[in-house]
This record gives sequence, structure tokens and C-alpha cells, in this order.
Amino acid sequence: MAKKKKKNKSTSSHSQQLPLPKNQILELYDLMVKARVLEERLIKIYKSGDAYFWIGGPGEEGFGVPLGLLINKGQGHNHDWLHLHYRCSPTLVAMGMPYIDAIRLIMNKATDINTGGRNFANHYCYPEWNVAPVTSPIEVQYSAAIGTAWAQHRENANGITIVSGGDAGTAEGDFASCLVWASRPGNELPLLITVQNNRWGISTSYDTQHGEQSIADRGKAFGMKTKVINANDPIEGYLGMKECIEYIRKNKKPMLVEFKVSRLYGHSSADGANLRNEEDCIQNLEEKLLNWKLITKEEIKNIRANYEAEAKKATEQARTEGGPEANTLWDHVYVDNENADWRNF
Repeated sequence: MAKKKKKNKSTSSHSQQLPLPKNQILELYDLMVKARVLEERLIKIYKSGDAYFWIGGPGEEGFGVPLGLLINKGQGHNHDWLHLHYRCSPTLVAMGMPYIDAIRLIMNKATDINTGGRNFANHYCYPEWNVAPVTSPIEVQYSAAIGTAWAQHRENANGITIVSGGDAGTAEGDFASCLVWASRPGNELPLLITVQNNRWGISTSYDTQHGEQSIADRGKAFGMKTKVINANDPIEGYLGMKECIEYIRKNKKPMLVEFKVSRLYGHSSADGANLRNEEDCIQNLEEKLLNWKLITKEEIKNIRANYEAEAKKATEQARTEGGPEANTLWDHVYVDNENADWRNF
């Protein structure tokens, strides 16, 4: 009788060794590529003369996509509130935003559902998802986040509030105010305070501006839980984000979390929007997927090609659409637009 060959234990138990289920890892990768293709398309739109300005988040997908996947999406205080900044497209893509929304926004089309064509790239607003308007003034979202977190605390709601911003912006007073109001004894807020540290403030190096070992350390002075997560490893980014969100949901207390990310195309179109030699979270995940034999190089190529085709089609559609008319200038500024006397000025 022939002896049965022993199975290779390392391959037969391969799936059990994965840090996340296979389908979740592949979804994470797919959405990260989708977000990167969108940002690269927005840069092309700017460089072709179809937009005035670009700013975005290539290199931050290992933070943004996990956030978009893990939140409790919906409207009202029993769902999570998001106060994001202008590098947030990966989060919105993971939440289900179609390419056409971002493209109409950067091209200033009247069909732009975020601003009616009156703002620029990555300034999103989705009331139906509790996504507060993204603003251009630096870090004011940290003050605004106090409001929704306080309302959730007051109503003992199920939702939490999440706010994001950059490392340089932590020098603003709004960031300090957020730490103070989030941590008052007896009135702690269900607030996830995040900082995406890409080690640049426009053209200023992080190393010349920060005396603290990590930005997250600032939370210790306020008695709040803190954490530093390397989001250039998207698996760590996802698992770390999940742990933080679960802590806040359970304890109804704030947490300050610093996510290490890269800034792959510079600060904005103001400094060229050209690819820089920095660590790439998508390439890091691709290497893992190939080593785990969860994907092939051909599948990687096809995923990108399909999203590039989708982005190109959305661009062609947006080019046929017009810009905002002068008589819409004050729309969505005041509550009762139709009866306001200023419309007759």
C-alpha cells in the first residue's frame, strides 16, 4: 500500500495565518487602488487645464480606506459623524462615492452635488452620510467636531465623531481646543481625534517643527488614550483603526491617534503635483498579496486598468456639463433663499 504524502502544513493552513479574512484584504486593496486612480485622474484633469487647482491624498489610502470601511455610515447622531480635511478622497471612495462626484467638483461643474461647482478638489459634503463640509481654513474641523461629539454625548447616541487633519495643522489653536473640550472630566466626548502625519507642512519638514517625540503624546496630558499607527502598512492601518473605533464606541471617551502616512504627489498643484520618492502603502500591500498568493500580477494590472477606464469615462461625461450660473451664487448659504431680501440687491 502506497504511503500518503504528508500535506505541507504551512500551505494547508495558509488562510488561517492571514491577519484578516481573504475577502477583506482584497476589498481593502481594491478600494485603495480605486482611490489612487481617482487622485491621479484629478491631477491629470488639473494638468490638462480642466481645473484650476488640485489637492488630495495619494499616499494616505492606508488610513483613509480603513476609516471609510469601518464607520457606521448614515444620517443622525446614532451614526458616525465625519469632520474631514482635504486629503479625504480615499475615505469617501470607501464609503461609496462615485468618481463622477469628485470629478465634477474639481472641474467646477454646476452638477457638483458637494458645492454646486463653487469649491475645489476634495472639498466634499454629504449630509446623508454625516460628512460635514470640508473647509479650506486649516484645522477648523477640530473645533467643529466638538459640536457633533457633544450632541452625541448629550443624547447618549450610538454614533461617534471622527475628525482628521495633518501634522502641521496641529499647531493651530483649534487642535488644542479639541483636546481640551474632548477630555473634560465627567463630560468626555465619543471623539476619535486623528492626525495624518506625512512629515510635511506644505514645504516645511516635520523635523524642524515638533519637539515632542510623537504628536499622539499630546493627548497624555489630557488623560486620554493615545496610539501611533503605521498606515503605510494598510493591514496595521485597518486593525489599528478598528481597535480605536471599538474603544470609543464602548467607553464613550476620546482617543488621539497619529497615523504615519506618505505624501506622494507633494502638497498640491502649487508645488507641481509630481510623484515623489516616498514609501507607497499600495505597493507595500501588493507585495504582501503576491507573497500570500492572494493575487497575481495580471490581476493587479487589470484592477488598475478597469478603474482608469471608469475614471476616463466620468471625465468625458463631466466635460459636457456646464458651470454654475451667476444667479446660484447665494444658494445654500442662507436657510430661506427664496424670501431673503438680499437676493434683490
